[in-house]
Amino acid sequence: MDIFVTERINMQSKFLYIIHISTILFCLLLVFTPLKKARAARFSGEYLLKVCMLDENGNEKVKGGKIACQSYISAIIDYHNFLRSLDATGDKSFCIPESITLNQLQLIVMLYFIQNNKLHRKFVAAPGVEMALLLAFPCNKNNKRSER
Repeated sequence: MDIFVTERINMQSKFLYIIHISTILFCLLLVFTPLKKARAARFSGEYLLKVCMLDENGNEKVKGGKIACQSYISAIIDYHNFLRSLDATGDKSFCIPESITLNQLQLIVMLYFIQNNKLHRKFVAAPGVEMALLLAFPCNKNNKRSER
C-alpha cells in the first residue's frame, strides 16, 4: 500500500514539475517575443481621398468607397454637433443647410482634399473634413446651426 501512495506522490510531483516548467517557458516566451507596434485604426487624408474618389461617370472608384467616405464625413459632422451641444466649438463652426445631401458633402470634401492634397495627405483626415466643411458652410448671423 505504501508503494502505491509513494508512486502517486511521485506522479503528482512530476505533473506539478511539468506545469511549473511550462508556465516559466510561457512567461519567457511572452517577455521575449517582439511585439508589433499597436496602431489605432484611422483614415489618413490620402486614404479618405482614395475612398471618396469618383470616376468620370460619378461612380465610386473603390468598391464600398462611397459608404466608407460618407460614413466618415457623417461621423465628423455628428462629433462636431456633439461638441457644439457642449459649447465646445468656440467661434468656429459650420452650418450645413438641411437641403445638402451626403453626395454633395462627399463632393465638397473630395474637392477640398484634391486641392489641399499636400497639406492633408499623410495626416489624419478628420481635421481636413472639418476644414472643408468650415470653408463651404461657415456659420454667420443669418445661418441657423443645423443639426444634420
